[in-house]
This record gives sequence, structure tokens and C-alpha cells, in this order.
Amino acid sequence: MYKNILVALSLEHGISEHALAASHALVSEGGKITAAHIHEPPNRQIMYYMDEGIAEKSLQKAKARLAERLKSETEVSSILLESQSAGRAITEYANKHGIDCIVLASHKPGMKEFFLGSTAALVVRHAQCSVHVLRL
Repeated sequence: MYKNILVALSLEHGISEHALAASHALVSEGGKITAAHIHEPPNRQIMYYMDEGIAEKSLQKAKARLAERLKSETEVSSILLESQSAGRAITEYANKHGIDCIVLASHKPGMKEFFLGSTAALVVRHAQCSVHVLRL
């Protein structure tokens, strides 16, 4: 069992329910679960062609979606991380905040069943803690 779990939620892919359930199963009594969603801000070159304020609207929408997803999770805190690299953001946060287990999902097994997704692979290689990878 783990005392400080970081669960990576991909709100676009609908795996948050499974990831949160796994986190609840893995956390020790009195432990802490932090749910993180990685918001990838638009590329600077793309921003040149977008309306002013679109990046801020995108960030606010991500915050609202995360809050909505976690409204029934009273014992789960949340963090919204901004990065162009989800894997890097997850491992940096975990390494800096004493996380002892990261829970995240990877691609479904199949033709590429021996490979992890790029985010999961980066986290597995660089995290300084245990990593629980869900196959959904």
C-alpha cells in the first residue's frame, strides 16, 4: 500500500474512473491521492493564428473539467499541470512531491502488446517511485 499516490487523469480518453478506482485500491489508510491532468497549451507558432485569450480559455476549461470529474471524490486533491510533455510533467511533479506510486493508463494490448504508450514509457523509465500502469 502507498501513502502518497499521483493518479494521471486523461479526461479526453475516459479512463479516469478506472485510474481513480485503482488508486483507491492501492492507497493505505490515511494515505493521500492527488489527481493530475496535464494541459498542453497551444504551441507558440499556432498561437499567432488564434484569437487573443484562447489559451486562457483552454486552461479554464481544463480546470472546470477536472473539478467536474472530481466533484464526488471528496478525499482526492487535484493539480493541473501545464506542459508539452505529459510524461515529463508527471515524473517531475512526482519526484518533487514525495509521490511513492504513480497510477496511469497505457494503450490497450493488441498488435503492439509489448509496447507502452510514450507517456507511460517515459514515466516508467524516469519516475523515482513505483508506477502502476493500467491496461484498459
